[in-house]
Amino acid sequence: MKFTVSQENLLSPLQLVSGAVEKKQSLPVLSNILLQVNNGQLKITATDLELEMSVTVSLDGVSENGETTVPARKFFDICRSLSDTHPIDVTLEDNRLKMKSGRNKFSLSTISANEFPNLEESEFNYQFDINAGLLKELIEKTQFAMAHQDVRYYLNGLLIEINGDNFLTVATDGHRLALSKAELNNKVSEQLVQSIIPRKGVLEILKLLSSSNDECRLEIGSNHVRLTSGDYLFTSKLIDGRFPDYDKVIPKNSERLLLADKETLKDAFARASILCNEKFKGVRLNLNNDQLVIHANNPEQEEAEIEVDVSYSAGDLEIGFNVGYLMDSLNAIRTEKVKFNLGDSNSSVLIESADNHDSLYVVMPMRL
Repeated sequence: MKFTVSQENLLSPLQLVSGAVEKKQSLPVLSNILLQVNNGQLKITATDLELEMSVTVSLDGVSENGETTVPARKFFDICRSLSDTHPIDVTLEDNRLKMKSGRNKFSLSTISANEFPNLEESEFNYQFDINAGLLKELIEKTQFAMAHQDVRYYLNGLLIEINGDNFLTVATDGHRLALSKAELNNKVSEQLVQSIIPRKGVLEILKLLSSSNDECRLEIGSNHVRLTSGDYLFTSKLIDGRFPDYDKVIPKNSERLLLADKETLKDAFARASILCNEKFKGVRLNLNNDQLVIHANNPEQEEAEIEVDVSYSAGDLEIGFNVGYLMDSLNAIRTEKVKFNLGDSNSSVLIESADNHDSLYVVMPMRL
């Protein structure tokens, strides 16, 4: 195996693919990336047995076909440390990967490509194209609500749902829920399709997706999901579990309505959060006649009271929330005005844009 490549063409793809490498591995080969040279192209692949990421890079000059695996972190660090003024010459000799660039030479250990594991083959029952920028936006608007290492393993990921030409992303950790939806160009399925992508896979997909109008391809099977975006191919196992019925969580017909400027609310919550209990992050909201008063305190007897002008004409209400959850929801909304749909002091709040219903956020109340 032999090839020459510029640092500029190699570095960014190498960094993205290396994200699939798990830092703590029981199998040494899983700390490596697979390098395959074929007909003037270099394919780089990484896996942690749950997900797999690969990219194809065009090579400069003459190359010799071949394959091997090399330590991912060391290979990336070497490439990153080199100057972009000289190409990188790579040769496989006697099970060592020799690298040369300008006056710099390196020799890395390798493990045979035959030992590199592949994700088992999967049939993909549904395939469709979707705008990369739109998919990125749908994931960004919801992924923050995923659970982290919850014993209810099906919450440690993002639900993607297809129903005809409707596409939804939903995440919940049991205390809050985020949902975002869009319409696809074509009908994908006559029946409801639901798949849960694990947390790590969701974060790696976000790194891959650009905010451009380019189309990417999403393929969904019973056990795997695959995303093709430009020169990148991403495959992940799905979480085998049943996602909660999110529609039951969404409050219906809340009788109290609050309208406010999003940035004003965010600033007020941020100020109040300085003195709230660091563990529980609770704030108390008092609503009365176009006035919102946010109260926060902590075990050191420190207090904050923030007054905000809002549009609210329903009856008096006192209710507590985790301020971090409220701020996460507001950060995900892209419009100037927001709407809080409230019930009584024991009911969840439904937060959405004042202008559209494409995304919504539910936060359960706290007892303070």
